[in-house]
Amino acid sequence: MNLEQLEYIVEVAKEGSLTKAAQNKHVTLSAISQSLSNLEAELGVTLFSRSHLGAVPTPEGKIIIKKAFEALGKIQEIWEEAQKYTNTLSGELRLATIPGPLTVLINAASNFKKDYPHIRTHITEKGTQEILEDILQDKLDFGLVIIHQHLLKKSEGLSLVFEPLFEVKTVVGVTKNSPLASQSSITPDELCRHPFILYNDTYVKTFVDEFVQAYGPVDILFTSNITDVITNALRQNLAVTIGLDYSFMRDPEIIMLEMDIPYQQPVYLGLVRSAERHNSHISMNFINRLQYDLKNK
Repeated sequence: MNLEQLEYIVEVAKEGSLTKAAQNKHVTLSAISQSLSNLEAELGVTLFSRSHLGAVPTPEGKIIIKKAFEALGKIQEIWEEAQKYTNTLSGELRLATIPGPLTVLINAASNFKKDYPHIRTHITEKGTQEILEDILQDKLDFGLVIIHQHLLKKSEGLSLVFEPLFEVKTVVGVTKNSPLASQSSITPDELCRHPFILYNDTYVKTFVDEFVQAYGPVDILFTSNITDVITNALRQNLAVTIGLDYSFMRDPEIIMLEMDIPYQQPVYLGLVRSAERHNSHISMNFINRLQYDLKNK
C-alpha cells in the first residue's frame, strides 16, 4: 500500500468513475485500474463495484475509503507542520466573497500574508451561485456567502459545508435625501408603493419573490451586480433597494430602514467549502483570522 493508491481510491470515490479519476490525476486509465486492483488484492477486499455506469464503493470499501481520506489529511498536516519550521510554507489560497464583506476579507488577507509570505492569495468578488459552482469544481478553497433556508434546501445533495458566522438582517436602503430617510422602519404596504432596484443575488431574489407572494406585486426598476450603479440610482431617488444590513454598514450615504414584517427566517453571513476536500493548515489559519475580524467589526 502506498500514498498514490490512497489518493486514487479517494478520487475514484469522489468522481464515481475511474476514467474521470484518471483525468483528474493526469494518469492513464490503466494506471488507475491496475493500482486499484493491486490494492484490493493486497487488502483482500473489493473496494468498488464496477460497471459501465461507473464505480460505486462497496460497504467495506466505504469504510476503507473514509480511513484513506483521513490518512491523507494527516499526512498533509505533517507536511505543513514541517514547512512552518523552515519558514517555507508555500502554495495558494483561493477564495471569493459576495459584495459587502470584501474589505474585511482583504484586511484578513493582508495580515495573513505577513506571516506566510510565500502563499499566493487570490480573492475575487462574485455572486453566490458562482461561488458554489467554483467550490464544487475545485476552483476555490472556500467562499463567503449569505446562508439562508432556501440556499440550504437548494444545496441538499451537494458536497458543500455551510458554517454560519453571525446573523444579519434584511433591511430597506435609501439615501439621506430620500423622503423616507426620516423613518426608522417601513411597512410592506408603504414599500410596495416604491420602485425597487435590486442587487443581482440569489438571496435578494428569493426574499423579493416571497415578499411578492405575501404582500402583492412590486415594481422592479432594474437589477444589477454593480453596487455603484445602485447607489447612484438611490441618490437620484429613483427607487429603494433591499439588502442585508452588513452590506450597507460601510456606506455612509445609505440609511437603513427596518421592515415591519412579523417574522423573517434567520439569515447568516457565513463560510461555504467543499465536504470532499481537506481543510489545509493554510485554509484553517486564514478562516480563523477572518472569523475574528468579522466578529470584531
